[in-house]
Amino acid sequence: MALEIVSTSRSFGGVQGVYKHASAATGTDMTFSVYVPLHAADAKLPVVWYLSGLTCTQANVTEKGEFRRVCAELGLIFVAPDTSPRGENVMDDPEGAYDFGLGAGFYVDATQEPFAPNYRMWSYVTEELPALIARQFPADMDRQSIMGHSMGGHGALTIGLTFPDRFKAVSAFSPIVAPSQVPWGQKALSGYLGDDKAAWRKHDAVALIEDGARVADMLVDQGEADPFLAEQLKPQLLEEACKAAGNPLTLRLQPGYDHSYNFISTFMGVHLRWHAVRLKNRDV
Repeated sequence: MALEIVSTSRSFGGVQGVYKHASAATGTDMTFSVYVPLHAADAKLPVVWYLSGLTCTQANVTEKGEFRRVCAELGLIFVAPDTSPRGENVMDDPEGAYDFGLGAGFYVDATQEPFAPNYRMWSYVTEELPALIARQFPADMDRQSIMGHSMGGHGALTIGLTFPDRFKAVSAFSPIVAPSQVPWGQKALSGYLGDDKAAWRKHDAVALIEDGARVADMLVDQGEADPFLAEQLKPQLLEEACKAAGNPLTLRLQPGYDHSYNFISTFMGVHLRWHAVRLKNRDV
C-alpha cells in the first residue's frame, strides 16, 4: 500500500505528518495525519485515535487540537483520519447540507445507493487504516485507545464499544451519544443504512450498551453552553444507559464551554493523560 507524504514538520521533538493513500475501502484517496513523538529507534508506542466531527477533516484537530506537547511528554502516537471519502465522483448531500455527505460520513459502512460504493468509513477506520498504521509507523497495536468530538465522539463510542478488546479506553468531547434519537443521527443513519432501525443500533452508543456492549472505561466532557446540547447530543441518555448497565462512565459538564475547538483544546491534555494511564504507558 503506497503512502504519499503530503507534509512533515518537527514539533516538540517529534514529527507531525500528513499522509495520503489510495483506499480500497472507500475507492478514493484518503488523507490522514499522524504525530509520532521522539522515541528510541526500536520503540513501539501506544496509539490514540482521534475521530473528528461534522464538516471537519483531519486538519481541524491537527491545527487546533493542541495535543502535541502532551503526546511528546507521554510518548503517544496520535492518529487523525478524515471524516468521509472525498473526490469528484463521491456523492454529496443533494441539497448541499453540512450534516450529510462530504465531511459527514458518520463512521458507518453505507448500504444505500448512491452512497454505498464510497461511504465505508467504518471499514476504513477499523480495518484498513489500522493495518496501514501498523506497517508504516512505530505503533504498538496492543495498546490502542480512541477518542473523538461530536460526530467523531459518536464514532469513538461505537467503535470502542464494538471492539473492547482492542481499545483500552474510550473518551469523547460532546458526542452524539444516541443518533437514533436525534435529528443529525436520524438523517445520517436513514440515508446511509436505510429504514431498518435494527441496523442503526450497531451505530448508536446508547443502543449498544442496552444490547450488552461494554468498555473498560469511558470519559465524556460536555460544554454546558454547547448550542447542540439539548437537541442533538443528550449526554444524559448515555449516563442513564451506563448506570443501568453498570458500565463505567465519567461524565463532566463544563460550565461556559461550547462546541468549538477552544473547548476541545482546553481539555485535550486531560484526556490524553487519562488515556496514557489506561494504556499503562505511565502513571500520570
